Amino acid sequence: MILTLTANPSHDRTVELGGPLERGAVIRAESVTSQAGGKGVNIARASVAAGVPSVAVLPAHGDDPFVIELLAAGIDCRPVPHDGTLRVNITITEPDGTTTKLNSPGPHLGEAVLRDLGDALRRRTAGADWTVLAGSLPPGVHPEWYAELAVMLRDAGGRVAVDTSDAPLQALVAALPAAAPDLMKPNGAELASFTGADPDVLEADPEAAAEAARTLVDQGVGAVLATLGPHGAVLVTTGGAWHAAPPPTTVVSTVGAGDSSLFGYLLGDLRGLPPARRLALAVAYGSAAAGLPGTTIPRPDQVNVDLVAVRELDLFSGV
Repeated sequence: MILTLTANPSHDRTVELGGPLERGAVIRAESVTSQAGGKGVNIARASVAAGVPSVAVLPAHGDDPFVIELLAAGIDCRPVPHDGTLRVNITITEPDGTTTKLNSPGPHLGEAVLRDLGDALRRRTAGADWTVLAGSLPPGVHPEWYAELAVMLRDAGGRVAVDTSDAPLQALVAALPAAAPDLMKPNGAELASFTGADPDVLEADPEAAAEAARTLVDQGVGAVLATLGPHGAVLVTTGGAWHAAPPPTTVVSTVGAGDSSLFGYLLGDLRGLPPARRLALAVAYGSAAAGLPGTTIPRPDQVNVDLVAVRELDLFSGV
């Protein structure tokens, strides 16, 4: 079972354009779609599609249309009530696959809501194969919260994966090794944010990305899955490092691709696959998502792991 926390869920609206985005112009959209979203929600959607039990914890009222939509989609949702309304995120996609995102900040969550969210996770984490802390934090939530949750959930017997950015990521890295999760999933820019490297270099150079990811493993993180956009992903553990190149993909929307990659890795772990095959499944899921419109999460039949090429990196040769 995969347990997810989406601390800052959103109504995701995707605007598909028939031509390039032009600032200041009046543009007619080809289509507009809306879906209940957020990183943890996307992972729960992928779990349902793959037949993997999942529970989604998030701040929302039980009768919120957001929650009703998730329940109708077969997602076991455990909402925690709070004051305020959920945010709306807007994604603009162009025909060449260029994606522009406008993300709202989200509602303020008080300490009581944070405590209730933490309790909802703690009660279930020991019975889950993975607990995933995913996405941004709402305004006013202290950036150390994910690090605090990681410690609490590990102490409760859970395996923890974290996918976040900006201040919460910086706070988690600063709290290593005490708050080291079992898995982290940064992208190239997020790796660069705490290593000081050039994000473009990390995304284009798997060896450099693996070296950066290794700094996290050296501080106690169990595994690092670093997604590199069109250059695939690298996986670094205490036992080795691997790079997976994606299959040829016509990019339609990159929204949700990273979430799909994370789910692919977790699915590989649940299936008992070795690290290289877990990485291959992660990249296959991410590539499949990039080829789908909006925030569409791929079904297993849309994922072809045999098209992913994996090679081992000699990151540890000098050790």
